[in-house]
Amino acid sequence: YFSEMAISLWKNLLQTTKIRILQQRRGSLYSSADGYEEGSIKKKLEQFAGGSINLSKEDNGIGILTLNNPKLMNAFTGTMMVELQEKVTELENWKDGKGLIIYGAGNTFCSGSDLNAVKAMSNPQASIQSLNFAHKTLLSRLPLISVALVQGKAFGGGAELTTACDFRLMTPGSEIRFVHKHMGLVPGWGGGARLVPIVGSRAALRLLSGATKVDPETALHLGLSEKTLSAADGAEALEEAQAWLSQYTEGPAAVIRAAKLVAMAGRELPLEAALRTEKDVFGTLWGGPANLEALLRRPKHK
Repeated sequence: YFSEMAISLWKNLLQTTKIRILQQRRGSLYSSADGYEEGSIKKKLEQFAGGSINLSKEDNGIGILTLNNPKLMNAFTGTMMVELQEKVTELENWKDGKGLIIYGAGNTFCSGSDLNAVKAMSNPQASIQSLNFAHKTLLSRLPLISVALVQGKAFGGGAELTTACDFRLMTPGSEIRFVHKHMGLVPGWGGGARLVPIVGSRAALRLLSGATKVDPETALHLGLSEKTLSAADGAEALEEAQAWLSQYTEGPAAVIRAAKLVAMAGRELPLEAALRTEKDVFGTLWGGPANLEALLRRPKHK
């Protein structure tokens, strides 16, 4: 009875802490003052059909999210953006989930947004609404350790999407490129802001203002990529990426997700709020099933 009660209490505390972090992060961005109406923007986006977002959830707690629009180098159509939001919500509610790999069909990552949808959203109000939707949709809010598997090209919005993941792995011959300058733009999906803590402000400015091609070697040097995989083929590269991610997702889902929450709070919140969050997350695990089991084993650290 005590064990069941402890598990129930721990789950409730963890969920409450996660919700509070998400509210702190998103509260100012999606206020009614922005005129953000999710239903309205969904209807507009759904007018631009094509492609799909596919999700498989493996028994080892790693999800595989596939951008599937190879005819347009996996560019995001309106319906794909809506589907991505649905998949992100599904992953948020996946209690056994620990990790996520996002990659593109047809041995390339993503070329950004479908230009037809971009042109239709070219007036300022529609653009702001669609950007708000994109910010809410992106994967950085997930309590899973996420990896972008970059094959082929990750251009524009595709480059931004890689920064919404915790890590990036690249295959031989692949490239990441923030091409927004050539469109008379800057990143709008949060990719510029997220790029700065990853590579530093000077390197980020070079990549943005120069629309610089970042190959695997350069990405490693900048700290944008964790590793260059040996395989270029989709199936083999995905297998390699799963093996790489699994070293960080071994163990109870509660502990892995808590580690992600602590890191996310440190990255996104002011220091005092991050410290409070860390203390709260610690409290959800202390005396919990994984902690009690570890104490019984009395492991020796080597």
